[in-house]
Amino acid sequence: MGLRVSLKAAGVLLAAFGVQAALAQDRPAAFVDAATVVPGLVADMRYAGSHNFVGRPIDGYAAPHCLLTAAAANALADVARDIAARGLVIKVFDCYRPVRAVMNFVRWARDLGAIAGRTEFYPDADKRTLFRDGYIASRSGHSRGSTLDLTLATTDGRELDMGTPFDFFSPKSSTNSTAVGPEQHANRMLLAAAMRRHGFYGYGKEWWHFTLRNEPFPATYFDFPVT
Repeated sequence: MGLRVSLKAAGVLLAAFGVQAALAQDRPAAFVDAATVVPGLVADMRYAGSHNFVGRPIDGYAAPHCLLTAAAANALADVARDIAARGLVIKVFDCYRPVRAVMNFVRWARDLGAIAGRTEFYPDADKRTLFRDGYIASRSGHSRGSTLDLTLATTDGRELDMGTPFDFFSPKSSTNSTAVGPEQHANRMLLAAAMRRHGFYGYGKEWWHFTLRNEPFPATYFDFPVT
């Protein structure tokens, strides 16, 4: 009875965020650790640690693993094989994101006094407008398991210069921003083209954000923890 009440209460809370969430706590069979599938994958899972805009580990990240649907991981493996010819590897910052983590971001965005990461991640952004500006949302495609944040790196781990860091809340982070130099723009286009060739599409405000076009769970937002 206690479990039923708990799940019902969680469902009401999730519904308030406008999502249809899968409440199972175990990883579904359709999800894999991308590091076991993608050649040379470098995982720098920012929300499992403190190097992120909130300044601390985020709810739902119990381990620094890149979990994706098998479909997304296999497509990403094709991207990795594609760019390997250029001596490059994929570096991921976030993959599947539990609904509880999204809720954590929403609470943070509404707490105007929480500014630990301002200097590095949003020095010029007004925290009051992060929802309006499209940097924070009450639900995330990441929770469907086929969206990820990534960059390209050399085989020795050096990230290509993309003009801004990951999670930099600024118009400069837009994929086609004219505020970055020619080399930085070319690096963004290289990443975007490789992702498109293998079935992903981007988000114009964030050069690092991509979703599998034919994702297997287009209407399901999962909440199992990253372990």
